[in-house]
Amino acid sequence: MKFNSLQDTYTLNNGVKIPIVGFGTWQTPDGEVAEKSVLAALNAGYRHIDTAKAYGNEDSVGAAIQKSGINRHELFVTTKLWNSDHGYEKTRKAIDQSLLDLKLDYLDMYLIHWPNPANMRDNWAELNSESWRAMEEAVKAGKIRAIGVSNFRKRHLDALMENAEIKPVVNQIFLNPSDLQPEVVAENKKYDMLNEAYSPLGTGGLLGNDVVKEVAANYGKSPAQVLIRWSLQHGFLPLPKSVHPEYIKANAEVFDFEISPEDMVKLDGLHGVAGLAKDPDKVNF
Repeated sequence: MKFNSLQDTYTLNNGVKIPIVGFGTWQTPDGEVAEKSVLAALNAGYRHIDTAKAYGNEDSVGAAIQKSGINRHELFVTTKLWNSDHGYEKTRKAIDQSLLDLKLDYLDMYLIHWPNPANMRDNWAELNSESWRAMEEAVKAGKIRAIGVSNFRKRHLDALMENAEIKPVVNQIFLNPSDLQPEVVAENKKYDMLNEAYSPLGTGGLLGNDVVKEVAANYGKSPAQVLIRWSLQHGFLPLPKSVHPEYIKANAEVFDFEISPEDMVKLDGLHGVAGLAKDPDKVNF
């Protein structure tokens, strides 16, 4: 697929179009920092903003969207259901609260953030199913355009699909050259779900990697730009994040070069070098 700009889109399995690069806000503090960074992203051409209740910055993301003056229908906004809100009634309330905090009439996408939190290990499948039912109702009510998941593995997906009427459109996972997650990626493709890549820069851990720097030098690009481009050439949707306007702008400048097949193989060879993907069955939240 040929990409030309941040406004290019993938088509999700429900027909909704989603911009091919999103601006991530994980670890971005609420208040002035979050608001200014989202405004900088929108000014740089991003039209896809990714947040979550757990990030604690929905209010500032919403304020930035309002201040930008950009037509709402030109934007794609994602947020996520946190662990404390699993279950049918709690999910319904969480969706409405996120809409209020973001100051939006509808969400473009809503994800179950985590499949198997520590406080629901005994009945995670049932609670995911109940949350999904509430999310499906919100789609039918016009509150959400698309629903998906995050950090799900095969068994979590299989369990969800047993009762789902609406198929998830994405699985947002930790995905970069150090964490290829081939089994999860393959499972997502089986269900016609887009692979969204949070931490496409390896939480910054890959920026100083010698192989990444060598490949970047081949194209006169930064390591971050090469890693974002790598994600796109794999057909993933990267969600780079920064609070620095110069980096936010630079991370969008990935459409004037193409990584060669040989260099893609070099980058793929980093799998396992600095793997940080969390196992949903072992995390303590």
